[in-house]
Amino acid sequence: MRKFAVIGLGRFGAAVAQSLAERGAEVIVVDKDGQLVDKFKGIVDLAVKLDSADEDALRSQGIDKVDVAIVSIGEFESSVLTTALLKRMGVPMVITKASHTTSHIQEKILNLIGADRVVLPEVEMGKKLAQNLLFSNILDYIPISEKYSAAEVRSPASFWGKRIGELKIRENYKVNILEVKKISPEGGKVEKINYFPQADDVIEKGDILLVIGEEEDIERFSNEK
Repeated sequence: MRKFAVIGLGRFGAAVAQSLAERGAEVIVVDKDGQLVDKFKGIVDLAVKLDSADEDALRSQGIDKVDVAIVSIGEFESSVLTTALLKRMGVPMVITKASHTTSHIQEKILNLIGADRVVLPEVEMGKKLAQNLLFSNILDYIPISEKYSAAEVRSPASFWGKRIGELKIRENYKVNILEVKKISPEGGKVEKINYFPQADDVIEKGDILLVIGEEEDIERFSNEK
């Protein structure tokens, strides 16, 4: 399983860290504000207070060993310095949030210093809202790159009682199922999460499927009845 670091625990960073931890990922969170860090102790694998512009401090906490780092710092200068430092340290994937005020200018600068992906919050949220309005079976929509996205989709009735293998999801829809959430029929709570389900696993009524693929393929998959 991939290892993540979330640097900056404002609303965006906190939401990303919480979501990753809930899905069973290994997560390190970093912030200069000790109170924000304390909120994540017991939620993620490691929560530390430090200055993200301090390379030695980052290395001492294993940030240089993560697969993906998400930079969500409100101050743009710090965001640029941290992004450049993470790339110099050899982090394979660095995703940096641009602020809403001059996001397109910031996007160009962050791309120039090596950010692998720049997140524009208003654009991402607008796209997510449109997806939820147009495709009622899509519960959550997460752009991953220019080409690929992930989405939580209600299991179609035509899938109920069938094995994943016989549905030929990849062949018919060109998406992959990353996890299946089993939902209790009473309160709608998550009873179990089946990560990386196998061909023999059965899709049941009420299941929520986390799928990954190209946007148009996810939309086609979500329209299945």
